Amino acid sequence: MALGRGRRQDTGFNYWPGFVDALSTLILAIVFLLSVFLVVQFFLSQEVTGKDKALQELNARLAQLSDLLSLEKLGKLNLEEQLSQVRAGLSAAQSERDRVKGLYDGLAGAGNDAAGRAGELNKALDSEKQLSARALAQVEVLNQQISALRRQLAALEEALDASEKRDKESQGRIADLGQRLNLALAQRVQELSRYRSEFFGRLRAILGDRPDIRIVGDRFVFQSEVFFDTGQALLLPEGRAELDKLAPALTELDKKIPPEIAWVLRVDGHTDRRPITGAFKSNWELSSARAISVVQYLVSLGVPAQRLVAAGFAEFQPLDIANTDDAYKRNRRIELKLTER
Repeated sequence: MALGRGRRQDTGFNYWPGFVDALSTLILAIVFLLSVFLVVQFFLSQEVTGKDKALQELNARLAQLSDLLSLEKLGKLNLEEQLSQVRAGLSAAQSERDRVKGLYDGLAGAGNDAAGRAGELNKALDSEKQLSARALAQVEVLNQQISALRRQLAALEEALDASEKRDKESQGRIADLGQRLNLALAQRVQELSRYRSEFFGRLRAILGDRPDIRIVGDRFVFQSEVFFDTGQALLLPEGRAELDKLAPALTELDKKIPPEIAWVLRVDGHTDRRPITGAFKSNWELSSARAISVVQYLVSLGVPAQRLVAAGFAEFQPLDIANTDDAYKRNRRIELKLTER
């Protein structure tokens, strides 16, 4: 078997030595290349280090040059400022020189003209003397006019004093008349209050004790349901019957109250706060229409129209601010108030 194996090896081609040689050559080449690479890398690092040092030196030099340039610019500005000051001083000196030269020329001319002006001054002096005489005459005339004005001023002051005295007297009379007027007005108010009390007492006797008719302060209050249906301004028969009772008392009152007392019976219409529906666009219109209906009916019964006033207040003068049916009912009302016109 060994002989047979050796025979096969002798007869076949052996690749292994060639392969080993090629591999060794390749490794040597790689090692060579790595050596070259390391050498190149070393020289490059040395070169880069040198470049960095040179760059740092250049930056330092540039910084020094920048500082020098800043100093040069600052020096230039100082020189320019000094140059401007020198130019300004030169200009001022030239102006002063021109002024002095002008004064010198003027003085020279004045010296030459002095002789000629002496005669002119003498002539002017004579003219001034003549003018002084005329001025003295004018001053005398002015003094006379001032004296006349003073006399007129004294007369005006006397008239003003008399006017102030009359004004004080007038003011005293006006104050007295004001007191009398206030007293008369107070008396009339008292008389009107007395007639109002009598009138309300008469109404209470005429209308009787009804829960829907009551006195609140200085007003006679009727619930709206006495006169009108809900949302309407047309008088109901029951409301007309109540006004039929009221009209004779008003007519009699008009005869009793003195004519100088300007009194009126104000008829005020009031509604509740709920929005209106129906023929009227707002509670303003409804309250005003109801007050006007009452006034018109009283006029038709013979009550003087100049003694009646109709006013609508809508929901803005409530007697009860609660949001209940009872409060709404109390606020829907017609009020009669005897007052001054």
